[in-house]
Amino acid sequence: MRGLTVRWSLTDAPQGIEAELAAYVADTSHARFTGMAGLNYKTWRLVPGAWFEGCYVFASDEARAQFQENFTHGAADAPGSQLIGSAPILIEACDIVAVAEGWDGFSATPRA
Repeated sequence: MRGLTVRWSLTDAPQGIEAELAAYVADTSHARFTGMAGLNYKTWRLVPGAWFEGCYVFASDEARAQFQENFTHGAADAPGSQLIGSAPILIEACDIVAVAEGWDGFSATPRA
């Protein structure tokens, strides 16, 4: 499996951006990626005042490469960039070594 991390710095982001990002994910982004062909799953992660990122796991290297190429081309205009006020500081492909599902299972929800 192939992964991709896209990270934005929140160091100079507007006050209250964390709540805006959480609302954007819940109201828009989650639905965009749910059921996306070639994508196994996506998680959204945030450390207040530090960074916001999307972590993607793709079914194939081809699916990852196509998404990465398209995203990179328009990264400065992506919704996250518009909300935060800057382009991502990192767009990085990686290998996914393994995925485990815990005893309590997995729940795909727009709000954690």
